Amino acid sequence: MIHIDIDWKSLNHAGEELCGDKVEILRTPDADILVLSDGLGSGVKANILATLTTKIIITMLKEGSTVDEAVETIARTLPVCKVRQLAYSTFSILRIQHDGQAYLAEFDSPACVFVRGGKITDLPYEIREIAGKNVRESHFEVAVGDTFCIFSDGVIHAGVGALLNFGWQWDNVANYVEDSVQRGMSVPRTVAALSQVIDSLYMSKPGDDSTILMARAVPQKPVSILTGPPVDKADDPRIVHDFMRSAGKKIVCGGSTANMISRVLSRPIRAELEITDPRVPPIAHKQGMDLVTEGVLTISRAIELLEACRDASTEQASASFAELDGTNGAALLARMLLEDCTHLNLFVGKAINPAHQNPSLPVDLSIKLRLVDKLKTVLESMGKVVNITYY
Repeated sequence: MIHIDIDWKSLNHAGEELCGDKVEILRTPDADILVLSDGLGSGVKANILATLTTKIIITMLKEGSTVDEAVETIARTLPVCKVRQLAYSTFSILRIQHDGQAYLAEFDSPACVFVRGGKITDLPYEIREIAGKNVRESHFEVAVGDTFCIFSDGVIHAGVGALLNFGWQWDNVANYVEDSVQRGMSVPRTVAALSQVIDSLYMSKPGDDSTILMARAVPQKPVSILTGPPVDKADDPRIVHDFMRSAGKKIVCGGSTANMISRVLSRPIRAELEITDPRVPPIAHKQGMDLVTEGVLTISRAIELLEACRDASTEQASASFAELDGTNGAALLARMLLEDCTHLNLFVGKAINPAHQNPSLPVDLSIKLRLVDKLKTVLESMGKVVNITYY
């Protein structure tokens, strides 16, 4: 089974609070569906047009309608502009089924950049008329490592008449994506870096809404986290053995948790003495574990780092990823969850740590379970599959 890593960022037209591009992503048990629409013009009108287009497409496809039916509905709902003789909105649809079959439909939008085996590759396509619109269609089979970059035309207009005579061309975008793949950059890093390039070419004053939507087929990468001893001490061996039998990388969060594992497995803990970030307690090392950290403080800080990378503006993205590359426990945890994890299994013991009941400590320390739920919410918003087992 493959997993699809997805990320996107938008730059608003200078002076506009709303973006004229819209992205919708739908993950179903059978497929992942990505839709990008670019509304005519900019601002509120463009935003409404793009939102209508994506909502119609994603809702109809979710309910089992064909692309033809969705496009026909859009054609009836959003006619051609009589003044400019242009479509009120363009769109790209990428549907990747979990069995590897994929479908791409593009109407009046720049062609998708497709990278396979580290090289730009042409997708076979045909032009088909649907409801009076010429739609470019591709049917193909996805392989692990395949990368797709869909973008609005603001991306290939970047720098036009300013830093560049004709703007950044399709080939420039394609070469950038190809280079990022060859360098092993993750999807979130590539999207953030590419957005920064576009913003720089516009000299931080975009002349058009610019959106980058990227997807990559990756093998499933499970990670398991064990945090907290169980309520009943007699269940210590059970939670440890369940955790050790789980697939993928293994992370232990919490001093009491690490001591429990050490006792059950008869494996010593070696603590780091160096503190690389005063906000985060030092990590430790244990045989068979990929990472051993302190508990709630580290998890809380890791969530902050993940949210920063997810929500960062183009200007802040570089700083957010720089923090993610730190060597403290929270950065190591967040980076593993963002870039080396598709499925997270959380083994959560519900025993109350007496230290967390100290009224002089921050209130966050008394709400470990809420923190676990927040981590689940953040990761699911990034497309990860999260399962929690309580003990």
